[in-house]
Amino acid sequence: MVDDDPELVQMLQVALKHAGYLVLTASGYAEAADAINRSKYPLPVVVTDLAMRGGSGLDVLAAAKQRDPTTEVILVTAHASLENALEAMRAGAFDFVTKPFSPKELVSLLEKALSRRAMELENNQLRKRIVYHDAQELVGHSPAMRAVLRLVERVSKTNATVLITGESGTGKEVIARAIHRRSNRSDKPMLVVNCGALPPELMESELFGHEKGAFTGATNKHLGVFGAADGGTVLLDEVGELPLSVQSKLLRVLNSRHVRPIGAAAEIPVDVRVFAATNRDIEADVAKGRFRQDLYYRLNVMRIEVPALRDRREDIPLFIERMIANISKEIGKDIVAMTPEAIRVLMGYAFPGNVRELKNVIERAVTLSGARTIGVGDLPSEICPPAPVAFSGPLSLPDEGCRLDNVIDSVERRLLVDALKRTGGRRKQTAKLLGITTRSLRYRLEKHGLDVYENKKTK
Repeated sequence: MVDDDPELVQMLQVALKHAGYLVLTASGYAEAADAINRSKYPLPVVVTDLAMRGGSGLDVLAAAKQRDPTTEVILVTAHASLENALEAMRAGAFDFVTKPFSPKELVSLLEKALSRRAMELENNQLRKRIVYHDAQELVGHSPAMRAVLRLVERVSKTNATVLITGESGTGKEVIARAIHRRSNRSDKPMLVVNCGALPPELMESELFGHEKGAFTGATNKHLGVFGAADGGTVLLDEVGELPLSVQSKLLRVLNSRHVRPIGAAAEIPVDVRVFAATNRDIEADVAKGRFRQDLYYRLNVMRIEVPALRDRREDIPLFIERMIANISKEIGKDIVAMTPEAIRVLMGYAFPGNVRELKNVIERAVTLSGARTIGVGDLPSEICPPAPVAFSGPLSLPDEGCRLDNVIDSVERRLLVDALKRTGGRRKQTAKLLGITTRSLRYRLEKHGLDVYENKKTK
């Protein structure tokens, strides 16, 4: 308890001791700061007068929060005002109380402050334990992913704006959340806006808020994402889809750190870290005038390019292991592994949908599998098509029937090989012999894996 009125301090100290509290006292800022720093353990609650000689209660608050951010601070003032209250709350105070007040009133406030601190400490412990997000999603020992993880660790220690680029399904939002969880804003919210999902006329209101009656349908005041995330982080997903009209307003917010809700008379300060993510070629959009160059420079302070899954195939077995374990637990099945052959098939697939597609494949396989191990037969046909039927001799329909596409593929491959042998691998002559264009021939050779070059004999 910090106050330069010794009689008040003595009276409250006696009352609080009777209520079961151990009370340390200080007569001003210097003495309080010294006691805070010398204390063996962080102080759960500090009660301090706002106006004192040699330093204000806000200075005491800053010293307490610097020692331990979970310390709750109650400010005491003789002149309550809205300005004092707002200043105190912005500085991190739990609450403020106006003189004169009774010991019973202070005890009630202390109980609430201690209750919130206990909840915050419990939440911090839970956050330290909840590492499964990173364990499940930030997976990778490939060189490409190790480079990304190093960048994540570096940018997490800053407040810099981050531009996250990469194909759809690579996990750009996962990267953003990983940075947020490692940052000094982890105890504040991270809000995500899909810039491609909202109509342009609603985007400004969603981002910056609006006042009641600002437009037709605005029946209530709306804080907006930037206002709601104050102190935390905003991820602008698919930022390349923002209309140019909103881009200019976003640039102003990033530069000024103030937002003006639609219909508001004044701007409101906001403390928000911004991440932006896109799967577009944003430099090309800048060149074509679809994206503001100045906004691009403002977002591209730090950049993380998330690799496609085909560029980090070494990570696929680890993804498979984690996904099988998590999905099996979610749906109550006892799937424990995937056969080596099935893993080899997945590692050979290009995954145009990246990690998101792999997760869908594993979820489907876990759901449909009747065994404890997922095999090749549990994979979708587009990933693991049936083996082609070998064709030789006169064409006839087998008794058991056949897969027509596979038979056609087999015939086509055999004729390609024969034609290449006759022409010595010369593509123009081969195409002429088969009655197709050289472009069609090139496509068919790639389709069947016949890597043939001009003037090269084919085995």
